[in-house]
Amino acid sequence: MANIVLLFVCLAIGMALRQSGRVPDNAHTAFNAFIIHVSLPALTLAQIHNIQMQPALIYSVTMPWLLFLGAAAFFWCIAKAMRLGAATTGALMLTGGLANTSFVGLPMIETFYGAPMMAVGILIDQLGTYLVLSTLGIAIAAIYSQGAASARDVLKRIMTFPPFLALIAALVLTPVEYPPWVAEVLQRLGGTLAPLALVSVGLQLRLDQVGDNGPPLAIGLAFKLLIAPFVLAVLYFQFFQATGDIVKVTVFEAAMGPQIGGAIVGIQHDLNPPLITLMVGIGITASFLTLPMWWYAMQTM
Repeated sequence: MANIVLLFVCLAIGMALRQSGRVPDNAHTAFNAFIIHVSLPALTLAQIHNIQMQPALIYSVTMPWLLFLGAAAFFWCIAKAMRLGAATTGALMLTGGLANTSFVGLPMIETFYGAPMMAVGILIDQLGTYLVLSTLGIAIAAIYSQGAASARDVLKRIMTFPPFLALIAALVLTPVEYPPWVAEVLQRLGGTLAPLALVSVGLQLRLDQVGDNGPPLAIGLAFKLLIAPFVLAVLYFQFFQATGDIVKVTVFEAAMGPQIGGAIVGIQHDLNPPLITLMVGIGITASFLTLPMWWYAMQTM
């Protein structure tokens, strides 16, 4: 519950700071730079280091990849039909294709499925969401920030993306046990991600900017909160005939609001920041209404 309260408090702080005029108009750029270069890499080093994979959790690990690929295909088609710009298309892919599987996801799993099932959420977050963000996510950001990026440029951005470098380091250091002080420092630095990111979103969130962003915002939220989890539920429960709480938690995680890290990457690449902040601010808030619906729907599966 504390994480949920902190989420709204930090979002409100960002909005209050913007309205007070006590911070520069571009203050969010400093927050975003710290998140990309410090918070995200620290969180990656802390979380990936102790990962333990089990064959039974393959559905959980593959879900974020399926979600993102599905979002990329869906919004590519929508962009063609609605003639959306490259920045708007990339913004929808990053916010609609990445779920908030940690900061919001973990406490929601604990609330609806119990603390023991949080391990599934952690695995989804570690081997799924952040891996997708560090590879496919940064590739989409590179491609749509320029409209057309060369394969070499995309690869360069992935290979120099600080969280991706941290991911490689974490995997290499898996056999090495971190000294207690190193682990604590990484945890503390990684813990700054959600508060700083939400303050940054609050600094940029302007509900009066819905305007032309209304149609793509509505489609983006519908996909993230309703369409995507529905398709994954059909795929897992009907097509693969999967059963059990692990699969239910996996689909539940897919129904979370947009991931904050993906939003920051999109803003850093100037992919329609107003739309991104609206997707995050409204999407996370709306998810508190849609998630109980998903939990109830899956009780009979």
